Amino acid sequence: MNDETKFDETITEVSNEAEESIEDKRKKRASHARKKQAAPESEFEERVVAVNRVAKVVKGGRRFSFSALMIVGDKNGRVGYGLGKAKEVPEAIRKATQAAQKNMIHVPIEAGTLPHFVEGNYCAGKILFMPAGDGTGVKAAGACRSILELAGVRNVLTKSLKTNNPHNVVKATFSALKKLRSVDQIAKARGIDIKKIRIK
Repeated sequence: MNDETKFDETITEVSNEAEESIEDKRKKRASHARKKQAAPESEFEERVVAVNRVAKVVKGGRRFSFSALMIVGDKNGRVGYGLGKAKEVPEAIRKATQAAQKNMIHVPIEAGTLPHFVEGNYCAGKILFMPAGDGTGVKAAGACRSILELAGVRNVLTKSLKTNNPHNVVKATFSALKKLRSVDQIAKARGIDIKKIRIK
């Protein structure tokens, strides 16, 4: 076998290996696409409230990272918030979403609104919630609006006082929502008939 024949065989082998490699990559991409399409949709809706860049000063300079504040809810009374930190924004959002799903609370909703007046506090933040009739809508702004909408509230009046910091607003909002009680819960706690309860 001369050198020219060996060279041709080597070229053929390399060409075949390249074709097999390309075919393997195509199969992997197709498999990944099928898995992505087959993956069930999450029952929760997600919203980004805030993304901040954080700088840590070290001996060699500054190291940057990102923090994300996320709200997650099913629009059926369940809602939660979470904070995630990472070197990249997508990873920070993913961590915040996972934290929010582990930090869910149930919000009692009656006729599309809250069952009674309630207020919540966190640090300098204070927020007030008042029930509202049909057609009012969600009268809130920023993070508070996202929380109420993802919880499934359709009509409510709110007032945020003393701070616009989204972290404080979110925690004050959840402080208020945790205080809510349904008519059934109030009647049971008082030991009286539910028909005698008059919610103001």
